[in-house]
Amino acid sequence: MVESYAERLTPPSPKENYLLAGLPESHCLPFVQKLSVIFLPRGEVLYESGDEEEFVYFPTSAIISLLHMMKDGSSVEVSVVGNEGIVGVDVFMGGCRTQSRVVVQSAGFAYRLSAAALKNEFNHHGPLTTLLLNYTQSLITQMAQTSACNRYHSIDQQLCRLLLLSLDRLNKNTLTMTQEIIASMLGVRREGVTAAAGKLQKRGVIKYARGHITIMNRPELEHLSCECYALVKNEARRLQPFFRN
Repeated sequence: MVESYAERLTPPSPKENYLLAGLPESHCLPFVQKLSVIFLPRGEVLYESGDEEEFVYFPTSAIISLLHMMKDGSSVEVSVVGNEGIVGVDVFMGGCRTQSRVVVQSAGFAYRLSAAALKNEFNHHGPLTTLLLNYTQSLITQMAQTSACNRYHSIDQQLCRLLLLSLDRLNKNTLTMTQEIIASMLGVRREGVTAAAGKLQKRGVIKYARGHITIMNRPELEHLSCECYALVKNEARRLQPFFRN
C-alpha cells in the first residue's frame, strides 16, 4: 500500500504551537495528554458559518483561514491562524458557534481538543486562561486591521500583507496558494491577484509557478506592504512573548 503524504511526515511537538509552548511545565503535560494530533489537508473545511464547534485546533504547521461568507457565495478572509494561536475562540468566549467559514489554507499538523475540555480548562482560570485571552486580543487586532486594509489599501499591498502573515506561520519561504484561493481570501477578482502577483514577480520579490509562491526578497516584500502587517505582527509579539516570528 502506498503511504499517504501525512504518514510520511513526523508528527510535531505540541510546543511548536506558541500557545502550548507558553504553558509552564507543571501544567503542560497534563493538558497535552488531552490533545490528539491530526493532519489537515489543504482545502479542508473545518466549520461552516453557524456551525457549533465540537473541537478547537492548535495548529503547528497548518495555516487556517477564517472567511466571512456573503449570501452570493463570495468571501473575504477576516483572519489567519497558524502556530501562534488557536481556532475556536468562540468556545471559551461563550458563543460556541463560529460566524466564519474555517478552511485549511496550507496543509499541516494541528493538535485537536474537544470544546468541552477547553471550556473546563478555561474556567479553572489557570495559565492557559491568560494565554487565550491575550491571544484573543491580538486576533481582534488582526481582524480590525484586516477590515481597514481591505477598505483603504490597494490589492498589491493586501497581497503583500497576506503573504507575510502566512510566511510568519511557516518554517519555510514557499507558500502553496493558487490565485483562486488568494482572490477568495482578499475578496477580489482573480485578475487583480494575477496583476499584483505579476508585479511582485517582475521585481524579483516572489517566484510564482503552479500554485507555489517562493519569497525571493522578504525585506522588499515588507517594504511594499502597508502598515497593517507590522501593526498586527507587533501586537502579537507584545501580547504573546513566545511568538517570535
